[in-house]
Amino acid sequence: MDVSIRPYEPTDSAAMHAAAKESWRELEPWMPWAHEDYTLAEAEAWVALQTKAFPAGEMFEFVIVDGAGRFLGGCGINQIDDDNRRANVGYWVRTPAARRGVATAAVREAVAWARASTELKRLEILVAIGNVASLRVAERVAVKEAVLRSRLLLHDVFHDAVLFSVIL
Repeated sequence: MDVSIRPYEPTDSAAMHAAAKESWRELEPWMPWAHEDYTLAEAEAWVALQTKAFPAGEMFEFVIVDGAGRFLGGCGINQIDDDNRRANVGYWVRTPAARRGVATAAVREAVAWARASTELKRLEILVAIGNVASLRVAERVAVKEAVLRSRLLLHDVFHDAVLFSVIL
């Protein structure tokens, strides 16, 4: 599948909303923002935040698109720690595009972008043990470093998580 990433644009709200609405059941256990009643206003707020945060260097969130420009999900570099030149990488893919290498391709592009466009030295991917699909992506693009006990709090439940890294 032809996949690329690009920064969010103000016109992405409706496509993001549609992708989240059709995929909330798969996303909700791992992405607390995804829920059955996800609204267009929530998508608009997210997109508005991203279009300001990207040029300010606060976080670098990207839309994942196919060759036709169809919205497939999101991938981003966030939780930036300037002092240690480290950041987190997160990703999600709409359900119909899942298990087709979309997230893997997008994360690889985000890593290449970070290498070329930032002063970051280390990217981390933190994945809950039960999130098998995201673990597969992380295993393809990063080095597994550790299992961290009770590291992620999702829906008021602590989960063990695997820490992966990419050195830029």
